[in-house]
Amino acid sequence: MEYGICNLAVIPLRALADDRSEQVSQVLFGEVFEITEWAERWVKIITYNDNYIGWIGRGQVTMLSHLAFSTFKQSPPSLTYRAVTQAWKIADNSIVYLPAGASLSFLEGTTCKIGTDKFEIIGEIGEKEDIATTAKSFLNAPYLWGGRTHFGIDCSGFTQIVFSLIKIKIKRDASQQAEEGIKVEKLADGRLGDLAFFNNSEGRVTHVGILLNNEHIIHASGKVKIDMIDDEGIYSAELKRHTHKLHSIRRFF
Repeated sequence: MEYGICNLAVIPLRALADDRSEQVSQVLFGEVFEITEWAERWVKIITYNDNYIGWIGRGQVTMLSHLAFSTFKQSPPSLTYRAVTQAWKIADNSIVYLPAGASLSFLEGTTCKIGTDKFEIIGEIGEKEDIATTAKSFLNAPYLWGGRTHFGIDCSGFTQIVFSLIKIKIKRDASQQAEEGIKVEKLADGRLGDLAFFNNSEGRVTHVGILLNNEHIIHASGKVKIDMIDDEGIYSAELKRHTHKLHSIRRFF
């Protein structure tokens, strides 16, 4: 078994071993993965934090020893909380701009050592905030299929990264998240931090957002925004119609 770690700000995780293949998720700085297959220009991986499968460029892989992987598992890394945190890559005197939720793996003082590279964290990484403040920090982030950062994010990437920043681990896709947590029977019982799920015409869960209360939801659709919600689903004041059909509500804390 072989392991790798991300030493770039963000690595696109693709469905297939092709530059033109869809981005299904992203691997953020300091996140660890298992390598399951090598190709000429690509590597198939399973992410450690959410068991997501995809392909990354072979030139984007930094290997991680079994000893280092064991150390990583025993000592969960600190995260970055600001939209952007600067890290000075000492080897080439460059700056890497880390997104919120990046893992400061193998941190000693203010220095991360990833593979043979050392990254000096510049300034503050921020601190854990309440879920409403954390979620609202993403307002107006553009929608990006497979995205997980302030610079592009999808609906379940949004819920996953917000939850990670308040120390709650959930799966990657909306359909997977809809199977976690505890069911809330009706919207009237919904409260801040509950996840609301929405289905398509076939009944499949395709969208998710975070309740701010039982009348308002923050979610990524076109951009991260706040909309009204009722028993029918999400109502867009801008479009003057319902845009998503309510499927279920789940509570995680």
